[in-house]
Amino acid sequence: MKICLPDTVKYIIDTIRGAGFDAYAVGGCVRDVLLERTPKDWDITTDADPYEVKKLFRRTIDTGIKHGTVSVMLNDENDCYTGYEVTTYRIDGEYEDGRHPRNVTFTKSLVEDLKRRDFTINAMAYNDEEGLVDEFGGEEDLKNGLIRAVGDPEERFSEDALRILRAYRFAAELGFNIDRKTADAAGSLKDNLKKISAERIQAELTRLLCSGHPEVLLEMYRSGVTGVILPEFDACMKCDQKNKHHLYNVGEHTVRALMVNAEFSGVDFDADTLRYIRYALLFHDFGKPVSMTEDENGARHFKGHAAVSEKMAADIMRRLKLDNETIRVVSALVKWHDHRPDPTKVNVRRAMNKIGPDVFRLLFPIRIADTLAQSMYRREEKLSYEKKIMEIYAGIEEEGDPITLKDLAIGGGDLIERGYRPGPKVGAKLKELLDLVLEDPKLNTREYLLTRI
Repeated sequence: MKICLPDTVKYIIDTIRGAGFDAYAVGGCVRDVLLERTPKDWDITTDADPYEVKKLFRRTIDTGIKHGTVSVMLNDENDCYTGYEVTTYRIDGEYEDGRHPRNVTFTKSLVEDLKRRDFTINAMAYNDEEGLVDEFGGEEDLKNGLIRAVGDPEERFSEDALRILRAYRFAAELGFNIDRKTADAAGSLKDNLKKISAERIQAELTRLLCSGHPEVLLEMYRSGVTGVILPEFDACMKCDQKNKHHLYNVGEHTVRALMVNAEFSGVDFDADTLRYIRYALLFHDFGKPVSMTEDENGARHFKGHAAVSEKMAADIMRRLKLDNETIRVVSALVKWHDHRPDPTKVNVRRAMNKIGPDVFRLLFPIRIADTLAQSMYRREEKLSYEKKIMEIYAGIEEEGDPITLKDLAIGGGDLIERGYRPGPKVGAKLKELLDLVLEDPKLNTREYLLTRI
């Protein structure tokens, strides 16, 4: 099989081979090319030790020289440098913390290096002279849509427990199934995930949620993995809703809402926005198990669940070490996901002011996914309402109606110039003026507002 290597990668490989060493493109970049995807990075492996590699190139960075990795820096026609990681074939020593090897031993065997990698689809190497090196059946697994550990899956997961989450993340991103033995090993060693940092868990969970197949979350539940990293989801899976608005338990409804968004979102959202929406959908009903009440007819109700879900979402996101902006936006989306103002311009403007315009606009995909993951009961009515609100919102945006204090035609300085002392009264007066223009945007003129001071 012929793979078209970028000129820069070919140059590095040819330079190393020209000095009498082996060199190959390796890992995820080979996998992605075979899947007809554009690799994000190109990694190179070689039997040359890092100091020998450094002698061959004008500019290198000691990225992880103790573990055999240097970055070869190549510049383009704009004199901008790009780094390519070159790593010496190695055999990992004992994994002392369930994540990192205590030491590594350099080897002259490519196969020994590939043997230590996580999954067969990531354990292939390529150069133009020798073609594809695939000792573990990675190409066949790509054709069959299978995530399979290299060698003994229990050994691979015992070495590095993060590989458990990586298996599910790859399955979600690629739309693959997980090999039965690999899945069984993930379930049996799930408690090893307690050794993994919250940051690394969050990174894998985020990529899974933002993938095209977030329903892989259900496989994680069945294997017991969510019970370790996200036990709140397990509580949702055990909470039946038992009312006419719902067909599924809370957890299944959550996953179906994520699936709806994955089906319809496409490339409509940038990475940050997609992360906000998917986390909000994950958390939006987490408060239901603790908010549940049951009436005399056996129907269940979840009044106040949005506020409970908001607090739980913030707590979980802090536990997972998500950034403050994500915590702010997602918490607000969860808090307001059930808020439905009357479909008039005045009420929508007031809702935008209360919720915040940046958050308000993200509620549409969340509420639509939420609705489409429910029963058919009043579905058309619910979707018709969302359409009306979206049309009103679009009109408000197009007309540039004032929504927040910064949109007012006057500011605090104008009040102070006219005798107000700096302090709370200035803010209160500006809020009073904003209330007027939320009611009637035509009043937002400097001349009129000054008459109301």
